Amino acid sequence: MASVTRAVFGDLPSGAGTVEKFQLQSDLLKVDIISWGCTITALEVKDRQGRASDVVLGFAELEGYLQKQPYFGAVVGRVANRIAKGTFTLDGKEYKLPINNGPNSLHGGVRGFDKVLWTPQVLSNGVQFSRVSPDGEEGYPGELKVWVTYTLDGGELMINYRAQASRTTPVNLTNHSYFNLAGQGSPNIYDHEITIEADAFLPVDETLIPTGEVAPVQGTAFDLRKPVELGKHLQEFRINGFDHNFCLKGSKEKHFCARVRHAGSGRVLEVYTTQPGVQFYTGSFLDGTLQGKRGAVYPKHSGFCLETQNWPDAVNQPHFPPVLLRPGEEYDHTTWFKFSVA
Repeated sequence: MASVTRAVFGDLPSGAGTVEKFQLQSDLLKVDIISWGCTITALEVKDRQGRASDVVLGFAELEGYLQKQPYFGAVVGRVANRIAKGTFTLDGKEYKLPINNGPNSLHGGVRGFDKVLWTPQVLSNGVQFSRVSPDGEEGYPGELKVWVTYTLDGGELMINYRAQASRTTPVNLTNHSYFNLAGQGSPNIYDHEITIEADAFLPVDETLIPTGEVAPVQGTAFDLRKPVELGKHLQEFRINGFDHNFCLKGSKEKHFCARVRHAGSGRVLEVYTTQPGVQFYTGSFLDGTLQGKRGAVYPKHSGFCLETQNWPDAVNQPHFPPVLLRPGEEYDHTTWFKFSVA
């Protein structure tokens, strides 16, 4: 069983509210989550010697999360990932969203779900956060009620996302944790061995919007169906890193998504999900300017993300899995992060 403790993490400026921290602890994991952006701020996992290290990038203080930073550990929405040119058409009406990533809209806009205070409720083995996103927030139609639930069971952290809409609206929620299984603050992730269970990926244009093609991974740098050591793989294919959607088996049931192993520590992360895609991002935009926990700096390739989600720009690409949530329906997706030692 997991225990849950609750504490104050910090106060928002100009009396905008108090951010709380919830610590979920089992015999194998210790996870800290704050009510600002439903953000995972720390995740301690034991290595093969039984020594615990924090394996997520982030900050020790609230101030770190309030500055401009790359969504460390947060839940992003209303629509995770990129929407081309920040526009989409729904029932004949054009919607315009904030442009915050080159020419595109990214992760819900300027003030997405990562930059708001959520209402927490403590559960026996976790915590549930809820909020109501008002009609028109960041340009999106309809009021959206959202619940994000974190529960801990042994070495497995489960995140469930639910939402209900008053009007038809695109919804795509994910968690944006950056992992380094050697421990946060380790210089890079080149010694991590990665497997992604995907036969296809989405090629992107220079602004990282999918071209519309669903390309087979066979014979490309994107074939991660068998384990590869990341540093050697990037060198071999002469690529700068990954920031791409991998197309998973199109099943609504729980399915295996990815496995990452760090040989040095023995830590293994396995990801399972009900989602049709995973964005594998190797932290290419990290540049060492942010100071994180314990004085760590986070240079390029010092963390990786496995963002389980719908495919990017699906609202503008009719042949991608459907992203619209209609009144009377429920958005309901779950992702499992399972940690072990090998």
